[in-house]
Amino acid sequence: MTSRERVKAALRFEEPDKVPLACYAIDCDTVSRVLGRKTYIRDKAGQRIAYWEGRRDEIVQSLIEDIPELFQKLDIYDCIHLRKIAIVPPRGYHPSAPKKTGDGLWEDEAGRVYKYSSVTNEIMMVDDPTLWEREYRLEDFPLDPEVGPEDESIYEVWDAVIDRLPPDRYIIGHYPMAAEQLLLGGYERGLVEVAMNPDVVERACASGRARVAKQRALWKRRPTASAFDAVMNENDFGHTTGTFVSPETFRRLFLPNLKFNVDGVHEAGFDFIQHSCGNNQPIFDQLVEADIDCLQSLQPQAGMNPAMVKERSNNTIAAWGGVDVASLVAGTMEDVRRDVRTAMETAKRGGGFLLGSSHSIAWGTNYDNFMAMLDEFEKTRDY
Repeated sequence: MTSRERVKAALRFEEPDKVPLACYAIDCDTVSRVLGRKTYIRDKAGQRIAYWEGRRDEIVQSLIEDIPELFQKLDIYDCIHLRKIAIVPPRGYHPSAPKKTGDGLWEDEAGRVYKYSSVTNEIMMVDDPTLWEREYRLEDFPLDPEVGPEDESIYEVWDAVIDRLPPDRYIIGHYPMAAEQLLLGGYERGLVEVAMNPDVVERACASGRARVAKQRALWKRRPTASAFDAVMNENDFGHTTGTFVSPETFRRLFLPNLKFNVDGVHEAGFDFIQHSCGNNQPIFDQLVEADIDCLQSLQPQAGMNPAMVKERSNNTIAAWGGVDVASLVAGTMEDVRRDVRTAMETAKRGGGFLLGSSHSIAWGTNYDNFMAMLDEFEKTRDY
């Protein structure tokens, strides 16, 4: 079977010839080890600084050179989340750079403070004095918003690499999607708005659907020889012990956007994959109701694992995961091999399973552990 056929069969809960291996994201430290050179692929901090400095085209060139070589060297992967690494800001993108105030510290004109995290290789906002200044109102969210065509230069990397990937890969691509769990102002402010102003949040969600519906009418498939196969929406619905909002609130406010996304993606002829970290068990029945095809980012510390996803969905939602990202970062090679074997033993039978990390090949992953994952997978993937 080809990689595409293998993944398609797994999503239909058929047993392919081999378990598919799926790539959500591989951070730059691991990519650099594979390529033998520095790269901008998933260099979250490096990319942000480069954009601040007006070096967008430097990032683009690195991605064009490095993405095909990465997956030629890692041709064991059947499924590639290309949208995650190949959709870029438009030409001329140059956001205002904050002032550097210390080692790994920046501050912008509004007083927002940014700090570099060596744990995740990200530059994160750690203080926002403007967080509570804005008042969100119903009239801020029109139900007939004005929408223009997208700037096609966001596809500059995509167009350059799509036909240089190993043939017949199952590709996750780009399609207009509404924010599902819409938290106005970010998690802290957004959860307060959910509690205090649910009518405004509901209106914002409806406005988002209206905007995306118009964007989809303007969206054009790329004129490349290789089509893509699926769309992934990324929204973390939960934390380690539960969901951020109650099941009742999720049903009222956020399930409509999830269903809107799934229905639109299916109508366009693509599979729908949901990325969501945390414990999603309180809303699992709603994920089944929404008719998603696959759930990714199965966090074992939150009680999520591939066998559970298959069982609770009655074999309607395929499971993507099995190798704990904590094992890859801080465990031993035997820990990683054990994760692979356990996932194969508990979730392989009957299809509906793609092996991968419980999240990504995250920053700080031990390279020998990554290689152990690939090696143990190769030994155990046959049906």
